[in-house]
Amino acid sequence: MGFLFWYSAVSRLSWGLGVDATFVVAMVAGVALAFLTWYAYGQYFARRAGVEQVAAMQWDALSWALLGVYPLAFALPVNVITPSRASFAAIGLWALTKLLIAARVVPTVRDVLLTFTATRVAIIVIAELAAAMIGQRPGQHVAASSNPLLAVWGRWDAVHYLDIARRGYYGTDMAFFPLYPALIHVVGGWIGNQVVAGLLISNAALFFGLLFFYKLVEHQYTRAVAHRAIFYISIFPTAFFFSAIYTESLFFALTVASFYYIREHKWLAAGILGGLAALTRVEGVLLFVPYAIEACAPAGIGSWKELLAGRARALRVVAGALCIPLGLAVYMTLLWIMRGDPLYFSHVQAHWNRHLAPPWVSVWHSVKLAVTSHVPTTVAGQLLELGFTALMIGVLLAGFRRLRPSFTAYMALSIAVPMSTSSLMSMPRFALVLFPMFVILALWGGKAWVNNAIVAFSLPLLGLFTVLFADWYWVA
Repeated sequence: MGFLFWYSAVSRLSWGLGVDATFVVAMVAGVALAFLTWYAYGQYFARRAGVEQVAAMQWDALSWALLGVYPLAFALPVNVITPSRASFAAIGLWALTKLLIAARVVPTVRDVLLTFTATRVAIIVIAELAAAMIGQRPGQHVAASSNPLLAVWGRWDAVHYLDIARRGYYGTDMAFFPLYPALIHVVGGWIGNQVVAGLLISNAALFFGLLFFYKLVEHQYTRAVAHRAIFYISIFPTAFFFSAIYTESLFFALTVASFYYIREHKWLAAGILGGLAALTRVEGVLLFVPYAIEACAPAGIGSWKELLAGRARALRVVAGALCIPLGLAVYMTLLWIMRGDPLYFSHVQAHWNRHLAPPWVSVWHSVKLAVTSHVPTTVAGQLLELGFTALMIGVLLAGFRRLRPSFTAYMALSIAVPMSTSSLMSMPRFALVLFPMFVILALWGGKAWVNNAIVAFSLPLLGLFTVLFADWYWVA
């Protein structure tokens, strides 16, 4: 760590110190920070895993030893590995080792990691084989990467996110919110590859999203229900988007984490995560509604009079609530500066034939296209969009009594908002992040025949949709 600090200081910062003095300061700081972090993490891990702190620190020592990969990389030629990539590799090994140790000791992490690994490996193999063995859709397509193994995950909207990360906003790209491409820009600049950065961000976000989802459902119901919930969402027909360069995984992780902290009554953390979700996709601002419902519930603050009686708690609740719309306000301010129109992200949707309209307009539009069109792909696409829309509404109506009011309100709004754009385009993808739906399915899945039906429905469509996406066919 000291070597990393020193190299970063002499190569990127101007501290006004000599190289030798900087080296001494950095090495002392590296040793001190490494020891303090090791000790603090040992305390945290011991508390969460139920082991002695000494044992936790002994397990964790291996991850710190792997940071030695970074200075060793300086002995290799630059064309083999650059210092920035060496630092990324060292930190990646450090984090991965911590994860594997946690999975060995903590059942929750182990369950999530097994589900994540089994589903992601299968999806990646299917996508890569489809791209290599099946011809792409006729026409000219943008290559996200010169490496065909990476280019598979840069289809359709991924091109926009990569363009924003590389050169900033331009034209219709302003329909896409900034947090995800900003992260790609930062991580891509660190490792020197924007596509790899997008894939790492998406898959890391998915893992932590599944972890928060597991804990959220487990606290509300049981471990068995939680395990079914993360499995069902991982094999949903459009779950390949979680591993592509799309916002689905990041948005899912932020919304579920925000809900988790709402249920834990950690209002400020919930609000900050909700604000980041609103900076990822406009639907993130909907988290304000479940936040308000839980804050006003008897188990939350009791009443507004009780809320006002505790000044510190009141400040946390109010500050958290304000953070959620702040994410949207930040992007609106940016658009106001760039375009003079804070709602430009909505107005530019006209490029995709979207505009504000009652929900039934979008349904009628899809039905009309499905009936009158003579193009098979158009008919199939409209039927899929109608089918997944009906699935979301049907699950909500049939199972809302088994959810908390905050879950029901968020699910209803998350269905209504995309339906109010005069088009059902991308509804199968929007269903993917509708996590209350998977809570209901997990509750029903306790019956063997329901579980079998969900798996039998999801897996074949997941394989088909993955192949179509890999070969440049529109899915959602």
